[in-house]
Amino acid sequence: MQIAMVGLGRMGANMVRRLMRAGHDCVVYDRDAAARAALAGEGARAVESLGDLVQALKAPRAIWLMLPEGAITQQNVDALAALMAPGDMLIDGGNSFWKDDIRRATALREKGLVYLDVGTSGGVWGLERGYCLMIGGPEAAVRHLDPIFAALAPGRGEIPLTPGREGRDVRVEQGYLHAGGNGAGHYVKMIHNAIEYGMMQAMAEGFDIMRHAGDGHVAEELRLDLEVADIAEVWRRGSVVTSWLLDLTATALAKDGDLAAYSGQVNDSGEGRWALQAAVEQAVPAEVLSAALFARFRSRRQEKFAEKVLSAMRAGFGGHTESK
Repeated sequence: MQIAMVGLGRMGANMVRRLMRAGHDCVVYDRDAAARAALAGEGARAVESLGDLVQALKAPRAIWLMLPEGAITQQNVDALAALMAPGDMLIDGGNSFWKDDIRRATALREKGLVYLDVGTSGGVWGLERGYCLMIGGPEAAVRHLDPIFAALAPGRGEIPLTPGREGRDVRVEQGYLHAGGNGAGHYVKMIHNAIEYGMMQAMAEGFDIMRHAGDGHVAEELRLDLEVADIAEVWRRGSVVTSWLLDLTATALAKDGDLAAYSGQVNDSGEGRWALQAAVEQAVPAEVLSAALFARFRSRRQEKFAEKVLSAMRAGFGGHTESK
């Protein structure tokens, strides 16, 4: 199947590589000529402008945006909308705000264009592991693009089927979900990331407590000398808290138990704020999310070991760097 990718950063480039491995015809554009050239050398068809991109595609066109949320995504949506034809499909796979998706879908629908919002989880490991996809938009377009979603998704792998799922949508067992209409994909991804905040915070605080179990302010007879790297490793094997986040933590601690390479200043990319806003709008209590989000704010004023653990996890799954 033919598809175009706009934005060849950490995730966009690897998504193109995964699609090409599955035999799909990929046309690519990025304002960085080096990024275009790198993928052209691997078999993609690189173009030098959005106009060239649209011209290189057969109708109905499918163009996937993998760009930072906000102004740059909106600028590219507007530019492409002026070039595309009725029936063409525009897919936003970045971390856009779900209400923006609804607004964009409505505006594009008036021009005969189809818009899909795709929450994409997988980070820098997606090329090998695959990408968990949460899709919002019209069912017909989702079905049309099924070969693309299936190629990007992880597949069933070795994860056993959940008992009682007979008769349900089999796509979710492959790692991609049609979550609902426009906005639903990024809404579900927003909540996914908010849950991630809470899980990361709990794990980080736990390791922080253990690391200080032998500090001088603890009564001498109660001090414990705990090796947190080994604790992380043993928890990976059969414990209830086994997870990919724990895998990443264990890897970082094995390299350096003090995490000296991290300052502990933890960024947030927006989804946690949006999820908390949704909780307020819906009058749903979200104590863990709010605490985890404010802990990230605090980390930019003072740091402790827990924040270094958070930074190590973010670097591990997404290649995220700390604030300067």
